[in-house]
Amino acid sequence: MPRLTPEEIAELRRKLTPEQDHIAFHEGTEPPGCSLLNAEKRAGLYHCVVCDAPLFSSAAKYESRSGWPSFFAPVSEDAIGTKRDLKLIMPRTEFHCANCGAHGGHVFDDGPPPTGQRWCVNGEILIFRPQGSEG
Repeated sequence: MPRLTPEEIAELRRKLTPEQDHIAFHEGTEPPGCSLLNAEKRAGLYHCVVCDAPLFSSAAKYESRSGWPSFFAPVSEDAIGTKRDLKLIMPRTEFHCANCGAHGGHVFDDGPPPTGQRWCVNGEILIFRPQGSEG
């Protein structure tokens, strides 16, 4: 359940592009390989494009060769919510921003140590803030 009210979320959604809104609030998926964040190597934090909540740290980012930015863990357990996704034949775990409910992607159990998880993220729902630029 998002921490923001439906009214607050509706106000934030007004600033999104149609693709960002489709991914975040209609559980869409961007095409693999299209996010410029795949190549991002600087230290910093990845924030939710909707509400600006920090979701992932560059310290947990790795190259998964999946075509989407991938992380082995979120920035904190409280940053992310999960639910079961049964849209495809195999059940998956979908994740979303715990603050506003924006759909981020899916988490799989084929990632690297230390967690063994791959948080596969739609780059369209992320804003990268390099270390030192945090206000």
